[in-house]
Amino acid sequence: MSPELPNIDTEQFEKADPNLLMPAQRATHPPRILLLYGSVRERSYSRLLTEEAARLLRALGAEPRIFDPRGLPLPDAEPDSHPKAQELRNLAQWAEGMVWTSPERHGAMTGIMKAQIDWIPLAVGSVRPTQGKTLAVMEVSGGSQSFNAVNQLRVLGRWMRMITIPNQSSVAKAFLEFEENGRMKPSPYYERVVDVMEELVKFTLLTRDCADYLVDRYSERRESAEALSKRVNLRSI
Repeated sequence: MSPELPNIDTEQFEKADPNLLMPAQRATHPPRILLLYGSVRERSYSRLLTEEAARLLRALGAEPRIFDPRGLPLPDAEPDSHPKAQELRNLAQWAEGMVWTSPERHGAMTGIMKAQIDWIPLAVGSVRPTQGKTLAVMEVSGGSQSFNAVNQLRVLGRWMRMITIPNQSSVAKAFLEFEENGRMKPSPYYERVVDVMEELVKFTLLTRDCADYLVDRYSERRESAEALSKRVNLRSI
């Protein structure tokens, strides 16, 4: 026990170890990025923006995969074994980073966007499948520029213990920003999307090899593995 910190468990209290933050062995495969979008309209601007982001990620050396939300049931309406739910969960496990893109509807993200996030489990065993992974957030809107959806997505990312990058994209009047063939027009909005994807790849490369260490917590180290597993596996309301 430290006289200056009498409430600290000194066996579990650790100084940051630079060697664990900068491991000698680094992954060499392309960063694995899962992209989610929040609309199933035939001409979905969140999907078109997501597809544009995937092209950029591929050009930046990443491996992007886009999840199609069509056919995904409402959370808890079907068992976890539902094929679309399993597809999404497997992709969440596979990914080292994510991009969430939602339309803004009634001043918020869409229900389709939230449903996808809600299907990603908070815990598998005693581990959150999203913790320590990077996240970029984007939104599209039909009117003037807004940040309501991206702000909400940031809250969810923090709740899921993800490393949400500083940059973000909000595309106003999205119906004016895409060609008939679905490609995004050159504009400051497009350049911001490039910025966001570039930053996401950099943060993913920087953190993926030490992600577990970055989210390692003193409070959780004090719990036994059995107690931690019981706590995080409690069914949420």
